[in-house]
Order: sequence, then structure tokens, then C-alpha cells
Amino acid sequence: MSNQDNEEYMLNHRAFVLLGLVAEMPSYAYNINQRIEERGMRNWTNIGKSSIYSIITKLEEDGLVESYIEEVDNRIRKIYTITDYGSEILRNKAYNVISEFIGKNDEDFYVAFSMLPILTKKQQIDAITKSLKKIKTHQRELERMLEEISHMPLNVRGLFVHPIKILGTDIEFLEWALKEIQKGGEKES
Repeated sequence: MSNQDNEEYMLNHRAFVLLGLVAEMPSYAYNINQRIEERGMRNWTNIGKSSIYSIITKLEEDGLVESYIEEVDNRIRKIYTITDYGSEILRNKAYNVISEFIGKNDEDFYVAFSMLPILTKKQQIDAITKSLKKIKTHQRELERMLEEISHMPLNVRGLFVHPIKILGTDIEFLEWALKEIQKGGEKES
């Protein structure tokens, strides 16, 4: 069964992670788990070993990945590859997550950023620019609110100062990434 209709397919976090890993190279479940371990992805994403096979199976049922059987050293492996539909869904998800990032701790943002090369240079610049605009607007709103409550005690003001500082770091990071992309080295549109 395939969800290839006009309605946008909704990738949950775990499916987003796994579809991105399959998009990198044809993979079998054990290999995907190895890459998750090697990259330390469990430190910044929420995916357990036991869920990999069931999620990949669901992605296959939905037409985002397809599989074939391969025999290696007398062992049968089911190899998964991303479909054109899966690639389209993955690119759209990565673009939307990056462009909607508003500076909060967002595990999908880390996943989307790790997939930056699947987007064209133009898409990368556009998504990060949109995110920067939103974060800067949010930071200004918090700064305005902080001025209004400047008479309040530390515990109240601190609830504004802390996110303002975090947003400043996010802005600095995204501006750095934007400069790196503009220098080159990423996919051209």
C-alpha cells in the first residue's frame, strides 16, 4: 500500500531518522543500527534498537522504501533502499523542519540538519534564512517582554534571560552555517 496521494505523508521522528539513514545508502536493519551507534545518534535523537525493524517495515508498506534480498556469506539479508516518493517526502520534511526551527531544543532539527546535503544549496539557504528570521523575531519579543518586567524578581526575569541567551547561540550557529553554505561545498541548485 502506498500513501502517494495529494495528502502530505507525515513522518514521525523515528521514521524521519531511519528514512534519512536509508537514503544515504542501501541498508539492512543491523547496518542501520551500527551507523546509529557509530555516530552517537542516540545522544541527540530518540530511537531504540528494537523499533528499527518495525519502522522500516512501515516505511516499506507506505511506499517510502523498497527492499530486496541479498545473500552474503550464506546469510540472507533484506536490503532497504529509498524510493523516489520517499526521497521527495524526506526532502520536504528536512526543508520544513529547518525552515520552521524557532530555537527550541528540537530533536527533529538535529536530524534535519544532519540531512542538509539532500537539499539544494538554494533550499538550504532559504530554509536557514527563514529560521533565522523567526528566531530573531522571537528573541526581540522576549527582550521587549523582559523590559516590561524589569521590576520583577530574578526568578521571573531569568525565565526570559535564559531563552534569550539560548536564542542568541542558535542565531550564531545558523549564521555560521549560512556562511559555510554560501562559501560553497554544498549541492548546487
